[in-house]
Amino acid sequence: MHNPSKKSSEPHSLSLSFELFNEIGIVAQLARSKLTDQLPEGLMSSHFGVLNHLIRIGDGPTPMKLASAFQVPKTTMTHTLKGLVANQLVDIKPCSEDGRSKRVWITDAGHQLRQQTIANMGPELAGLLNNIPDQQLQTMIKNLTTIRQQLDANRGS
Repeated sequence: MHNPSKKSSEPHSLSLSFELFNEIGIVAQLARSKLTDQLPEGLMSSHFGVLNHLIRIGDGPTPMKLASAFQVPKTTMTHTLKGLVANQLVDIKPCSEDGRSKRVWITDAGHQLRQQTIANMGPELAGLLNNIPDQQLQTMIKNLTTIRQQLDANRGS
């Protein structure tokens, strides 16, 4: 079992590390299901993920850059982007510097859908986290951000 007095410089046990990532995976799966329930018919969490990513990093990445960010094949990202274009949530425009490649831009409707979805989920998310003090949530976010950054830095290795 986990020893709270254990120094942080020592490696964690395999079972403790697995338990953490297992819980993260289950939480992510359950959260995706709740998110999908809030989206209009035909849209999935992968569509929302692209909108969210574009808002976080900014407009203009190539489909290939998005595929790499989501660690999916380019064909999968192309399919996801087609769904977003069909729903007028993103535009795909030729790159001004290189006419051969294309860039992805979120539309006003894409911004509005993202904001409305977050607003719709707000009360339920707040209720789920109601018993966890803000300080603990901030610590969890900080720790999860550190884990994400380490995983991101070690892609492909």
